[in-house]
Amino acid sequence: MPLKLSLKPGEAVIVNGAVIRNGERRGTLLLETKARILRERDIMFPEQVVTLQDAAYFAVMQMYLTGDSEGPLYDACISSLADLMEKTTDQAVRDDVLGITRSLAGGQVYKALGACRKLVRHDPAVEARSG
Repeated sequence: MPLKLSLKPGEAVIVNGAVIRNGERRGTLLLETKARILRERDIMFPEQVVTLQDAAYFAVMQMYLTGDSEGPLYDACISSLADLMEKTTDQAVRDDVLGITRSLAGGQVYKALGACRKLVRHDPAVEARSG
């Protein structure tokens, strides 16, 4: 079954590394094969990384976009997650980090990215700041 993406006017999506921007009207894409897809609203740029949660999301996002499941990007992900685990006292965040790590170890990078997205939106009493 194809994946149906509805795009707003001017909205961009990354498909297997290619940036595709919709035209002036609402549009629909049907993807017939498996692909790495990321909507514009889910893309984080380096200058947007402020918290340790952001750093973890950014690292996993890079891994997802490149299709790498090992090597330097994997190491960066694990390092970011370890930093977050070390600095946070929020047990829910710690549990999420362990789940993300398990997903990465199992090669489920998209699942890990979704869990990281929730972490970025999570607002613990004391945010773990990077730096």
